Amino acid sequence: MSSFVINGGKKLKGEIIPQGAKNEALQIISAVLLTPEKVTINNIPNIRDVIKLIDLVECIGVKVEKISESSYSFTAKDVNFEYLHSEEYREKSTSLRGSIMMIGPLLARYGKGYIPKPGGDKIGRRRVDTHFIGFEKLGAKFEFSHKDNSYKVKGKKLKGASMLLDEASVTGTANIIMAAVLAEGKTQIYNAACEPYIQQLCKMLVSMGAKISGIASNLLVIEGVKELKGCEHTILPDMIEVGSFIGLAAMTGSEITIKNVSFENLGIIPSAFRRLGIQFEKIGDDIYIPEQRHYQIETFIDGSIMTIADAPWPGLTPDLLSVMLVIATQAKGSVLIHQKMFESRLFFVDKLIDMGAQIILCDPHRATVIGLNNQIQLRATDMISPDIRAGVALLIAALSADGTSTIHNIDQIDRGYQNIDARLNAIGADITRIN
Repeated sequence: MSSFVINGGKKLKGEIIPQGAKNEALQIISAVLLTPEKVTINNIPNIRDVIKLIDLVECIGVKVEKISESSYSFTAKDVNFEYLHSEEYREKSTSLRGSIMMIGPLLARYGKGYIPKPGGDKIGRRRVDTHFIGFEKLGAKFEFSHKDNSYKVKGKKLKGASMLLDEASVTGTANIIMAAVLAEGKTQIYNAACEPYIQQLCKMLVSMGAKISGIASNLLVIEGVKELKGCEHTILPDMIEVGSFIGLAAMTGSEITIKNVSFENLGIIPSAFRRLGIQFEKIGDDIYIPEQRHYQIETFIDGSIMTIADAPWPGLTPDLLSVMLVIATQAKGSVLIHQKMFESRLFFVDKLIDMGAQIILCDPHRATVIGLNNQIQLRATDMISPDIRAGVALLIAALSADGTSTIHNIDQIDRGYQNIDARLNAIGADITRIN
């Protein structure tokens, strides 16, 4: 298990470029299974979860060629279904939650799919019912084996159907879209997720010959086609990393420019940080955050405490609430952070309380933060990263703290952030990786 040793309290300064979007990459790489032709993908982030998925598709028979550090080509002429039942496949797929998105393409193209129950962050209940109910609507038969904890779907001739998703699941929507593009007839998906990741997936599939309308809305209409061709696709910058860097700049009182952020795809993320009092400027497609010693949280019109909560897109992504909670600890004012989607994501606040933050954990979904207004600097401490997003939030806290902190289990951070220590050290941070 690797660790970070962080000497905090240093101001950072310079430019930083966000990596490619992790959540988009997992969907796009899964989609290469839909065609026997070559698919080239650019701006792939070099992070643990994405590299694991590339390895997994290569193991099942996809020809993978690395063109550059961030570009790969994939050719899925044949799939080795025997490998899907091997112990090696079980070990690799169960360590990666994104592996579940391989089922939709396999079902669409080959009429069957199999996967052991996937792993991922331990952030609460993450059910996958939406995926398989959608497949069943398309005519597939679903089986869950309690004996070996695995999912299996079969459906030689999928047929389009109208369905209402029980939740606007991003991965569920992606999986159903990928199954429906090769189904016979028309599919209507109501309450579809419409995050930029889904929009990007749809645009890629359209470039491959799929017929999809309603992109960027919560009603997708898909006219099935018989086959898809190859394409070239470029992944967006990671909006979660962009938000993390905005928070880092504010928390450490640093002057940072975040380059090439694809501002039009950030949705309400910039305005959510402004509600916390963080000032920044959009310059072209960059975000410039000036050095600011103090930032003040807004209140509601009647003066009551502001609530910041996650919501389905175009609402605020839940992946940034951990970062926003940390930022609020040094703001002027108070805020209620309401994590609606996952019931275990706020449990990392005990580490922040140990560092001197004033936080009341109301219940598994809500925490009230009383900002210190930078009058009291957080204390350095030893801690363990429980998941990707909490891990980077703790890293931001440690970078602002007085003294030397250690974060263990940084493999969790590496799952979502590419060479984060080296990139931050390049603009003035002092982070040492201990293997």
